[in-house]
Amino acid sequence: MSITTELLSATDQLLSDLEGLSFSEPVAVTYNPLTYARASHEKFVKRFAGTPKRVLMMGMNPGPWGMAQTGVPFGEIPAVRDWMGISALVQKPDPEHPKRPIVGFECEKSEVSGRRLWGLFSETYPNPDDFFRDHYVVNYCPLVWMEESGRNRTPDKLPKAEMAPVSSACDRYIQKHLELLQPEFAIGVGAFAEACLARIAKKAGLAPEIGRILHPSPASPAANRNWAGTATKQLKEIGIWK
Repeated sequence: MSITTELLSATDQLLSDLEGLSFSEPVAVTYNPLTYARASHEKFVKRFAGTPKRVLMMGMNPGPWGMAQTGVPFGEIPAVRDWMGISALVQKPDPEHPKRPIVGFECEKSEVSGRRLWGLFSETYPNPDDFFRDHYVVNYCPLVWMEESGRNRTPDKLPKAEMAPVSSACDRYIQKHLELLQPEFAIGVGAFAEACLARIAKKAGLAPEIGRILHPSPASPAANRNWAGTATKQLKEIGIWK
């Protein structure tokens, strides 16, 4: 069985594990783009996850104008469509939050985190195949939690009891990535992702070098001061880039 087939099987298991979970207020609506944007997500996996990687990078969960629209981690639309060459029909989630509509690749809003992340990688590697030969990017959790106002609610803000079954499912999903892709380096995009990687690798008896780069979120003052320069410096200090 190929790596991509096994990863897509792991995706199916993740969807099964997460199906039917409910979340209390202030969460009003929950999206899972691995269901309604499955077509473009599969294209991403099939094109770029077919071989072991030197570096696995992991984010936390989808942003409203990135992966929530495209099914691709940090899925800023121009990066996915124009650099990766991926596009597909994206369905509508049910229910759909009126302030967070899903229009797929027709979305005109920019996912700043994705623009920064994929902007750095596409500038460093103009040919995406050169980047993905050694690197792969995944999100820890595929769920998007939104409050009634439309405000995003991140996994670290959910009650522990509600997050426990989510974490168990996502840990198994990421463990499968570590086992199949066999990375030398497992890099968290932000502190939450780094902690998850360290926990999963230790529990599974795996030993990639765990590291972290600054999360590119515009909510981070540090990220708004030359994020690309900071991330490049961190990747060089870890020993990933020269």
